[in-house]
Amino acid sequence: MRGFVTDPTAPGGLRLTDGLPEPDPAPHEAVVEVRAFSLNHDEANLVRRRPDGWRPGQDTAGVVVRAAADGTGPREGDRVVAYMDWEGWCERIPIAGHRTAVLPDAVSFEQAATLPVAGLTALRALRVGGALLGRDVLITGASGGVGQFAVQLAVASGARVTAHVTRPERAEEVRALGAHLAVTSLAEHAEGVPGPFHLALDGIGGPLLPQVMHRMAPGATTVLYGNIGGPSQVRILDFAGYAPNSKVMGLVSPIPDQAKGEDLAILVGLIADGRLVPQIGLRDTWERTAEAFAALAARSFRGKAVLVLP
Repeated sequence: MRGFVTDPTAPGGLRLTDGLPEPDPAPHEAVVEVRAFSLNHDEANLVRRRPDGWRPGQDTAGVVVRAAADGTGPREGDRVVAYMDWEGWCERIPIAGHRTAVLPDAVSFEQAATLPVAGLTALRALRVGGALLGRDVLITGASGGVGQFAVQLAVASGARVTAHVTRPERAEEVRALGAHLAVTSLAEHAEGVPGPFHLALDGIGGPLLPQVMHRMAPGATTVLYGNIGGPSQVRILDFAGYAPNSKVMGLVSPIPDQAKGEDLAILVGLIADGRLVPQIGLRDTWERTAEAFAALAARSFRGKAVLVLP
């Protein structure tokens, strides 16, 4: 069976090999023939950190070719999306039913493959804020993988969404996703930034995090789910001097295992009825996964990168 393994001597640290064993599923696992998968920023870090021969891959979508022996989970022939811990970037995978959701005909493999890590992170981060109807929500990195889902899900929940983007040309993109306002700066002198905010989702970190905190309402929560902007310096005055008793929550492992399939089904349903539209910035064949990672690291596209198997 063909699939990717880590190899520090290969471009991007990845090697496509044809020597992998076929899946040996447990009784509660189905075998899925993978048709598409997507990339996440932190997976590049995993590839660098893991030993030679490790098998990466979390976001996958495909067709069930063998149902679970114990009768649970999706049926043979079902089209599914799956949340893997690893080993997802190969031709066939074993996967437990509670980590999958069945796809309606209206949802493509490519759309579904964007959902597991980014979609569930956005969904779980927004749930921290409770009922969002009529609330002001700030989302940084709004044109990125998690951000694009967060904007659409917050709007669907009835929130007034302010989307922070790094470049003016990205403002129209996030407004098209439903954001009520797009801003390029959260600095204290920046004009036109509403608030205070009931909830903020920050995937940037770095020097932006204190600026986000300064825009929060008393007792409000900032959910930090990424730090592509580097380390942040936070002082007690960032709380007391601006938003008394506000909170910063790190969303590191946001998805309980048993809830993955249930939440994936929610997101799949939103795609099917048109309320959630995955933004795919790069599509390519799976043989070019290393090149797609390089483009992701260079931020040469926005949204998700999806690789397709024949």
